[in-house]
Amino acid sequence: MNELRNLTIAVLTLEGVERAEITEPVKALRDAGAAVTVISKERKPVKTFDHHDPADTYPVDKTFAEVTPEEFDGLLLPGGALNADALRMVPEARAFVTSFDRAKKPIAAICHAPWLLASAGILTGRKLTSFFTIQDDLRNAGASWSDDAVVKDGNLVTSRSPDDLPQFNPAIIELFASAKTPAHA
Repeated sequence: MNELRNLTIAVLTLEGVERAEITEPVKALRDAGAAVTVISKERKPVKTFDHHDPADTYPVDKTFAEVTPEEFDGLLLPGGALNADALRMVPEARAFVTSFDRAKKPIAAICHAPWLLASAGILTGRKLTSFFTIQDDLRNAGASWSDDAVVKDGNLVTSRSPDDLPQFNPAIIELFASAKTPAHA
């Protein structure tokens, strides 16, 4: 599988990321040939969770200070309530989302991750899904929310929870494969 060969995907995360929502999509993207870079505020492993229960850690490749959105073809936003709530308060994370959306580059977000999309101000008129507990926040940000496993709207693919990873992973590979020109070409 090399559908994503030559494509670079940024993954934004902080402490409290949902383990399955980072490990499984990143594995699927790498298996499809993408170069994946995990980005955080510090270059140290982040703590993962299985819903409310602490799990293990996940390695970070770069910090926000070491990269720019222009270096990447696609953006993956894993969920986890703690991760997503903290990440939306990071100016560099909001700038990544805004830059990607302005350039119409593909963005994939699962579970609580659409909170960052709301905080970046890009949801007016968009259709998406998320973990059900944040649907009011997304509607208040101007989005049309639906309770579907995967929702695609232009350059955006969203999903509800780890239970939807069997549908989310193929959808993000398809979305990222639509990236027109690799950022580093």
